[in-house]
Amino acid sequence: MTVKQPNNYACAYNFPNPLFCQNNDGLIAIGADLSVNTLRYAYAHGMFPWFNHGDPIMWWSPNPRCIIYPHTFKPSKTLIRKLKNSGWTVSVNADFLSVIQNCCNTRAHSQGTWISDEMINAYYALHKQGDAISVEVWDHDTLIGGLYGVKLGQAFFGESMFHHVTDASKAAFFALMVLCRLSNFAWVDCQLPNTHLLSLGASVIGREQFLHELARQVSQNSCVWSMIFAQKIQAKDLLLNCPIVNKNNCLTLNLSTRPKG
Repeated sequence: MTVKQPNNYACAYNFPNPLFCQNNDGLIAIGADLSVNTLRYAYAHGMFPWFNHGDPIMWWSPNPRCIIYPHTFKPSKTLIRKLKNSGWTVSVNADFLSVIQNCCNTRAHSQGTWISDEMINAYYALHKQGDAISVEVWDHDTLIGGLYGVKLGQAFFGESMFHHVTDASKAAFFALMVLCRLSNFAWVDCQLPNTHLLSLGASVIGREQFLHELARQVSQNSCVWSMIFAQKIQAKDLLLNCPIVNKNNCLTLNLSTRPKG
């Protein structure tokens, strides 16, 4: 398979091509920085930073890669009931900084975190450029769950999520699937597989296939997700846009195509 390299992303560093990485754990490079241009280049070429505080920056492209197709996402019956009855609302990019800080705090209290202050500042800078996105779940005015990731073209790279109330992070993930489906995204990159992701309908593909599809996805025009969710929407309304739940397959949210976002 011939893998075409994205040509509309550039940075100051000469990263190795992940296609020729021999180790399946996927360590590609050590060093560089976390500037906006470096992050854009890395994600567009199938790499992401992952390192502990105090360690040098490490860049990874694991093989195989875990992805989830929005049209195969399988919400549980429990989640469907929760979305119908909770009264929660969902937003996009309403409070990116709080989402990433909550992701950091949640992991720090459980299993340690790679989301250092350096990472928070880097992704917040990327967010201000429109390329890092957050999804928030609210109970009235209280932030109870959310996720964040990187969006380039028609590719979304999930990074982390959190919840303070049971199922709130799952509600954020459900909203992400709706956004991707409305925006014609082929898949979401979940990086590494785990049992929970596989239970939601995630798949694993080889690095070569991932890079081939990624080059096409990041070269596509996209829409501004905050234009789709221009204000908080009722979580129950997400169900109208899920083909597994809504058998009539109705798309009811307003979608405005934009050249970038």
